[in-house]
Amino acid sequence: MSRMPPRLPETDMIENAPSAVPASAAAPARGRFITFEGIDGAGKSSQIAAVVALLQAAGRDVDQTREPGGTALGERLRELLLHEPMHLETEAMLMFAARREHLAARIEPALAAGRWVVCDRFSDATFAYQVGGRGLDRAKFDALEAWVHPGLQPDLTLVFDLDPALAAARVASTGVDPDRFEREQRDFFERVRAAYLERARLAPLRICVIDAARSPEAIRADIERVVRERFFS
Repeated sequence: MSRMPPRLPETDMIENAPSAVPASAAAPARGRFITFEGIDGAGKSSQIAAVVALLQAAGRDVDQTREPGGTALGERLRELLLHEPMHLETEAMLMFAARREHLAARIEPALAAGRWVVCDRFSDATFAYQVGGRGLDRAKFDALEAWVHPGLQPDLTLVFDLDPALAAARVASTGVDPDRFEREQRDFFERVRAAYLERARLAPLRICVIDAARSPEAIRADIERVVRERFFS
């Protein structure tokens, strides 16, 4: 028969009891991480402001950022990545180098402080563009992802899906000089699109595919519904 441990005197119980943590000193609840993805011209960037406004109206402190970029170093790497030709493995490693700096300097501190982070692109873009579009070895991508952000994935990813021909027409209509990714041929963007959809198939609880061929108003209503259902219902 097991024996009960001797009961401590009441004074000893009080002295040895853990002190209560004041509510003001308790760690804040972790923030949420939302990412926007899609091929160039899919219209994701124009919808980010709507989600940020929705979250702020719900009382959330929001940090809006982008990749590559988001930090002083990341923005310098962005210029190289968008405008300088390079080997596909160099491209992938620079993407993850910028991401590691972004995570350490901005994303991880924001989430730990309870702020919500809304980011234009993250590792799903590297999978789509470098693995799908460029043909980077999948094992190398997996190793980089596991090294740079082990255990961290967005809480919600919105993938804006659009036919590459329509996306290219949208990019051309802006009148802005295209960067080296935007200058790629249609078959490249077909592969990128397929990779995004494959990524969504593998992570259906995290990734929501948005039909980006509709009007901006219809898209906005759709993403606001998704965000409300995911976080506020």
